[in-house]
Parts: sequence; C-alpha cells; structure tokens
Amino acid sequence: MTHKPQAKFLKDYQPPSHQVDHIDLKFDLSPQKTVVTANYRLTAKNQTSTVVLDGVELKLLSLKVNGEVHTDYQVTDTQLKINDIPDTFELEVQTEIAPELNTSLEGLYLSDGAYCTQCEAEGFRKITYFFDRPDVLATYTVTVIGDSSLPYLLSNGNKVDSGQLENGKHFVTWEDPFKKPSYLFALVAGEFDLLEDGFKTKSGRDVKLQIFVDKGNLSKAPHAMESLKKAMKWDEERFDLEYDLDIYMIVAVDFFNMGAMENKGLNVFNSACVLANQETATDRDYHIIESIVGHEYFHNWTGNRVTCRDWFQLSLKEGLTVFRDQEFSSDLGSRALNRIDAVNAIKTHQFAEDAGPMAHPIRPEKVIEMNNFYTVTVYNKGAEVIRMMHTLLGEQGFQKGMQLYFDRHDGQAVTCDDFVNAMADATGTDLSQFKLWYSQSGTPKLKVTTQYNVDQKQFQIEIEQLHAAQDPVQLPLHIPIAIELLDADGERVEVTHPEMRDGRVIELKDVKQRFVFEQINEAPIPVLLEDFSAPCTLEFDYTTTQLCHISKFASSDYVRWEALQQLYTQQIRAHVESGADKFEISSDLSEVLKNLFENKPEDLAILAEYITVPNFDSLSASYEQVPVEALCKAIDSLELQIAQILKVHLTAFYFGTQDSGSISAGDVAIRALKNKSLYYLALIDEDVSEALGKQADSTNMTYKLGALRSAINANHNLADELMSNFDKQWNHDLLVMDKWFALQASNKSDTCIDTILSLFDHPCFDKSNPNRVRALVGTFARANPKQFHREDGTGYKLLADLISELNQPNPQNASRIITPFLSFKRFDEQRQSLMRAQLERLSRIENLSDDLFEKIDKALNL
Repeated sequence: MTHKPQAKFLKDYQPPSHQVDHIDLKFDLSPQKTVVTANYRLTAKNQTSTVVLDGVELKLLSLKVNGEVHTDYQVTDTQLKINDIPDTFELEVQTEIAPELNTSLEGLYLSDGAYCTQCEAEGFRKITYFFDRPDVLATYTVTVIGDSSLPYLLSNGNKVDSGQLENGKHFVTWEDPFKKPSYLFALVAGEFDLLEDGFKTKSGRDVKLQIFVDKGNLSKAPHAMESLKKAMKWDEERFDLEYDLDIYMIVAVDFFNMGAMENKGLNVFNSACVLANQETATDRDYHIIESIVGHEYFHNWTGNRVTCRDWFQLSLKEGLTVFRDQEFSSDLGSRALNRIDAVNAIKTHQFAEDAGPMAHPIRPEKVIEMNNFYTVTVYNKGAEVIRMMHTLLGEQGFQKGMQLYFDRHDGQAVTCDDFVNAMADATGTDLSQFKLWYSQSGTPKLKVTTQYNVDQKQFQIEIEQLHAAQDPVQLPLHIPIAIELLDADGERVEVTHPEMRDGRVIELKDVKQRFVFEQINEAPIPVLLEDFSAPCTLEFDYTTTQLCHISKFASSDYVRWEALQQLYTQQIRAHVESGADKFEISSDLSEVLKNLFENKPEDLAILAEYITVPNFDSLSASYEQVPVEALCKAIDSLELQIAQILKVHLTAFYFGTQDSGSISAGDVAIRALKNKSLYYLALIDEDVSEALGKQADSTNMTYKLGALRSAINANHNLADELMSNFDKQWNHDLLVMDKWFALQASNKSDTCIDTILSLFDHPCFDKSNPNRVRALVGTFARANPKQFHREDGTGYKLLADLISELNQPNPQNASRIITPFLSFKRFDEQRQSLMRAQLERLSRIENLSDDLFEKIDKALNL
C-alpha cells in the first residue's frame, strides 16, 4: 500500500473541547473564489489555551480572536490549531474555496451551474474551519450573496431578510432556530423551476412547501410534492410528530453521490429521486421517490431534532428512519410487497456484506473512512433491529418508547444505547441482552429441529443459534421468532405458550432452547421466522411437500412468497449439485405454479413476485465457493421451464388484460404481471415480436422498459432495434438514459463488455456523474454475473480501470462500485487470482484515497 491512513475507534471517543451555541456564516459565491466568513463564540469545557478545528482544501484568508488579528496558529492539510486563547472568545475565520474545482461532491460544489452542498458525513470541513463532528450542535444564521443569475439563494431554516447589493448582486439571510450539527448544514444557489404548495399541520400551522428542479422539469415534480404531503400527514397520525419550521424545501440536483440528504428544512436530492411522470419514470421509480421523500422528511425528528453523538452511532438515525419509511410505504401500499423489498435487500446484499471483509456490526467499532459505513448493514439491518424491538414491544409499547426518547433527548446528540434504554424504560422490558445486536457482526443461523409426540399431543421446536466462524466470541442474541403452525387442511393451529407474545412470537435468548406446545391434535407444518421476524438464516429440512403446502395456505402473502423462493432455491441447488445437463422441475412445484394462476391472489403484483426466481446474489450466498457458470445456467433453465409450464396462463393474462394507465395500485399491479408475463413469453415464443414492438412504443415507461428488458434477456432478434430506437427517442433526457445504460449493462451476451467500453464515448455518458457510473458500470458488476465473472478477467479489468480513474476526482463513488471485488475469496482459484490481481493493482495507486484504501486493505488481508 502506498498510503496507510489511521483508523478511529469507538472506544476512543472524547467529547469536544469547546461548545459553540451559534454560528454566523456569510458566503460570497464565486465559481473559483467563494469567500466564506464564519463568526462564532467558543467556550472551553475544560481549561485549555488551544483549540483544534477541522478543515480540508481551504485557503485561510484571515483569522481574528475577539475582533483582533490573531497570528499564533498552525495550519495542516486537515486542521487549524489556534494557540494562546482565553476560555471564552469570539472567533472570526475567513476562508476561500473553489466550488467549480470540487469534483468530490463533498462540501460546496457546482452542479450543472448551481451551487450545492453535501456535508454528511465530513464535508463541512471543506467549507470552513469548525468542529466537523455531530456532537457539536449550534443554531445557524446564514447569509448567501450571489449574482442576479442565481435567483434562488437557499439555506436551512426560515428566510429572515433579503435585498439587492451593488454590482448586480443580491443576498438572502436564513435563520435556523433549532440546534444542529454541521453535517446538516445546506446551501443551494441557482436558477430553477419552482413548484409550490402548502401543508396545514395538526396544530393549525401553515407550512410552505417548495420543490426546486432544473428548468423544464416542473411537470415531473408533482409526485414528489404529493409524497411529501403524505409523509407529513402520516408522521402526525402514526408517530404524533409535527413539522417545526415555516418552510420545507427540496432541491433536485443531477450530480449527487447519495440518493438524498435530510438537511434541516432544505433537503438536497439526487434528481433521480424526485423527477417522475409516466412517460419518463417507471412504477418502481414512483415507489422509490415516495419512499425516499418520506425517509428524508422523517429524519426531521429521527436524525435532526435528535441526532447521533458520533458517526459510530449512524444506525441510531438511519436504521430507525429506514424502519419508519418502510412502515410509511407499507401503511400506504402493500405491506407484503414492501416486506419482500426489504427482505430482498437483506438476503441479497446485507448477508453478503456480513460474509465479506467489510463485515461490521450496525454500530461499527472501527472506521477509517466514514463514507464507507453508509452500508446495508447500518441502514437495512439496522432497520431490522428496530423492527425486532417493535415485534417485542408491540405498536403501543414502541410508540411509548419513541415518546420517551424524544422527551429525553430532543435537541441532543445521543447514542444507540440511549434509544434502546428509552424503549426499555417506557415499557419495563429488559433489553440488555438485545443490545448485543448493535455490537456483534455476522448473520446468525437458526438451526431448527421439530418433533411431534402423538400420545401426548405435543409439538416440540428446538432452536439453536449459530454464529459466523470469523466471529468465534459471539454471545447468544435475543431473537424474536414468529411462527405459524398449519394443519393438513391448511388451517392455522391456535397455540398457547407461557413464553409466547401475541400468540405468534417466541423469544430465543440462549444458545439452544426447546419450546413445547400442548394439545396439538396432529403433526403440524411449522412456518418458522414468519415474515422474517429476525435477520437470520434458517436451517430446517423442509420437504418439497411442506413448502408447497405453506405456499398455498400460509396466512401471510410474504410467507407464501418466501416458501416459493425456497422451492426455487431447492430446485436450483439440487440441479447444480447433480451436475446434470438437463434441468427437471419437480411435478409438485409445477402444480403449485399452475395453481397460482388458477387461484390468483387479489394483488396481481404479488403474483408477479411469486413467479420471480431468486437472483444470483441471493442464491450464491449459501455457497462457500460460488459455482458461477452452473448457477447462471440453472437460473436460466428454471426460468425457461417456468415459462413453458405457465405459457397458456401467461399468454391469456398478457393479451387479455388491460390497465387504465393510472398509477393506482391496481394498474401498477397489472403492469407488473404483464411485464413478467412478457419476460417469460419472450424466452419461448418468437411470436411475441409484435407484442414486444408494440409495448416498446408505449408512452408508459414501465411498459417500454419491460419490453426492452424482455427482449435483451431473451436475446430476441428485435433487441438491438428496440435499444437503438430508445436511444434516439430519449438521448435528450439523462435520467431516462440511465435506464438504457443499465439495460445495456445487464445484457448476458458475450458482446456486453465491448458494448460498455464503447458507451464510455456515448454523448450521454459522463464518468464524473455518479448516476451514469452506477447505471452502466455499477449495474454490470452487480447484476450481470455471467459477464462480470468471465474467466478471461475482462469484466474485472473494466471495473478496476474505472475505479482507478475515479480514485481522486470522486473517491466516494469509486469506493461504492468496488464492492463486487471484496468477496473474491468465495470464487474458484482462477477468478480469485484475477480479482486479487486487480485489487493489488488498485492498492498501488499513487495517492490512493482513504475510501478505497480501507476496503482494499480489508479484502486483501482478511
């Protein structure tokens, strides 16, 4: 390694040396010479004559202490140390920065002519010298000065002043009355189209709502506005939480490393997470926008009003807020579909992270680069840990805990322990063992055996919790396990147990426990870990017959989906292990599939999920050494057989069902099942050419992309023509072209890599834009295993070359797309060698970023 940064440890946390109650900021905007003047009073918490402030890539223009020029200081690449200071003093720091040259998209930068900030996690230090840490909370007054070509000058809080200045400039002053850490600071300046609306809170206050979008995109903003109003209403009704400022603003920008940022009163969004109409966005896009708008709004209380003490506590705000946005989507839409989405993220991505070199608890103990810990573990597993608390306490108990949490900690920076303590104290529940979920990494495995005693009419479930081999010192976790017992007729068996909650949840606290259920008249079929009640893997020898039974009769749509996923997985594993050339689907599964259409569920979108085969990542998670070719072939073979088995049903539905073109749940469900039908029919029937062409010409983007995806997956002879037509029609809209880039990257044909390399020169592609990179190269590395894992290593070289290019201009983006390399040891010797060679090549990059160093070092040295 050419660069070895030092790690920071949770155990070394120390409170800040000084307190800051209020900060005045003034920005005089200029592309290459923005001048930032910061004024604030520092009060020492302990006797000290020095203060050390964070600062990166800043030009210090002046420094004053109590109004006088101060010269006793030292500047390094990362800090400003000021010496010979009193216990309490006023500091004025003036710095110069160059937003136009800031390609990292952290701090203050230019995005298509608009000024924009991103300060989480540690971007504020690129703006001025300050305590850039989440436990220094202050109120802010911000004055933004800009040219008249920048009509909107925005920052956090309420607008308190504005006016014209000399030389064609104007200013706006904003005041945020609520204390916040520097990572929640925001500034946006530019020319936008503006959508305005309002919301009356439950207490009768009027809140102005504003969404700023690039010129010409106003017609794509209403869905985000409606989503915001739904979120505000839902948070009042479900959590009794009301918005607190006079204005709530969202700004959509194209250059953004994340999905969105919850800056107090001024959310900055990736434009992909705001802009939507049916001509340019899919039904999935509509759902994601609603979810993300909700997520960032919900942060107003779970993240802003109460924030995290240090970055090791990130899941305090993110895990909790992901749980809240999942509940929001479930209450407004289909709970089963949203649960499937959430579990897919865990099983496909989080379990893989747990099994790889970047495995960490939801509250990490050690960090080199904080940006690397915005992970599915911290966010999604963190949400599952919150969900387990909700399962244990019930809705009423959970709400009591939330209320106590806010009563205790409003306006504070706190820890994950503070949250769990509030939940425990509000309900009188002992959650001391449960806290281990925050400190232990890895995916627990639940090994289950059952036994039925005919004479005593007892059904026994014995559960053992096992933990990852790389973490041998694991203590037993407190795990809520929801169960359902089904009799031979598919009826739910009512059970009671002294240790059972709500008639469905048993609590595993020891390494091994036995639960005995009395007065069970026949041997039942158990549904274990119902609705994925804990983020664990399950080891239980379900027979095909049992899984078929569950898929027909379980009371939960999610459980029926899970049973089908297990059936598909059983079939694929058996085929891979047999090494047979021909894939034969079992007659039991064949009958189940036909029965799904003959007895359609009310929600057709659920049916589309029922007939969707697990993806490569989900299936590969259970292999110590991933059989790439065999697994890819088995997935393709199973899909082909499903298409053949269901051909009559799929054809009848596809050609016999129409939607009305709305975004209602019913129409969305019809489109989901029609797209899935066409996907399968394209595999077996060349006669769908007319249907593919007609659907590709649709004015509905969900249908249009469904046709292209079906044609590409089936290697249909229309695929190239349809893709070319799409390019010609949509190359004026970059967000739409991202969908086209992703489709190109998912092509399983051997020409895929050459196509991607040629697309680097496409007029719409820009390596400096995270959206473009994620769409094309991110999709290729993540979702095209057949081509990414080619035995000649060309897929690996493609990814490594781009990572090398992005190392300096945008290390965050480079670090995010490197993930497929990290688990290289799970592949065969040849692929291991090829991936290791690329990682070693990257490790030798001059000025390797901390973001990449941390991941490469862990991958190579685990």
